[in-house]
Amino acid sequence: MKKIFTKEAKIGIVSIISLALLYFGINYLKGINLFKPANHYEVIFTNVKDVTVSSPVFVDGFKVGLVRSLSLDYQTLDKITVDISLEKEMRIPKGSYITVSKSFLGGAELHIHLNKYVSDYYTPGDTIEGRLAPDIMGTVEKEMLPQVVNLLPKIDSIMTGVQMLLNHPALAQSFVNIERTTANLEKSTNQLNGLLLKDVPVIVSNLKTVTNDFAAVSSELKGIDFNRTFNSINATLDNLKLTTEKLNSPENSLGLLLNDKQLYENLNSTADNASKLLLDLKQNPKRYVHFSVF
Repeated sequence: MKKIFTKEAKIGIVSIISLALLYFGINYLKGINLFKPANHYEVIFTNVKDVTVSSPVFVDGFKVGLVRSLSLDYQTLDKITVDISLEKEMRIPKGSYITVSKSFLGGAELHIHLNKYVSDYYTPGDTIEGRLAPDIMGTVEKEMLPQVVNLLPKIDSIMTGVQMLLNHPALAQSFVNIERTTANLEKSTNQLNGLLLKDVPVIVSNLKTVTNDFAAVSSELKGIDFNRTFNSINATLDNLKLTTEKLNSPENSLGLLLNDKQLYENLNSTADNASKLLLDLKQNPKRYVHFSVF
């Protein structure tokens, strides 16, 4: 019986199957699913640094496709065409563009910036505008470095002024004054601590004694019958008022003595005559005293 497959046919079939498995395996490792429907678009860039085959394509952070191939226009040498494969459901509105940006893990990735204000879409195979995302290092080099260079002379002047300020004798004297002030503050603090440790307890003890005395006096005052005391004071004031009225009244002897002007003048005249009599007696004693021996 003649064999259907010869040895050479079997070897050819195995080789074909092996090559097919190798092709599908390599694409699978690249993230390309050959069995999943996809749309292809071309993106034109002037620089695709770090972009490789199978670099991811994102929309608002969500992965929607991969880079399938890159090709350089050798005629102009300023145009690079990137073929991207997007999921079948992913549609790109006209006016959208794609940028290349560095990824945190190395390499590069493509980001689609959708024009959400139109309802007209690119068809698969169309060419989409490509742009380079702002590079942080490039921005620093182009914008910040010139400003830093312009600032260098000013910084040099500032450093010169600071050096002159540091070398000025007044600054050294200020440090000496600060040190002296700190020493005085430390001394005052020590004195205050001594006061708090020695004098304050004595003051507190004295205040406690005074407080106790006030408490005792308050207890004694609490036991006093203030109504009776005030009544006694009022009675005494009434008696004093009555006495004063009697002294001012001319109807009694003491009142006449205090209020009779004529009596006052007579008493004053009598006192004056008595004073003159005593003076004359002192100056002329013989006029009033007579001595007789026999």
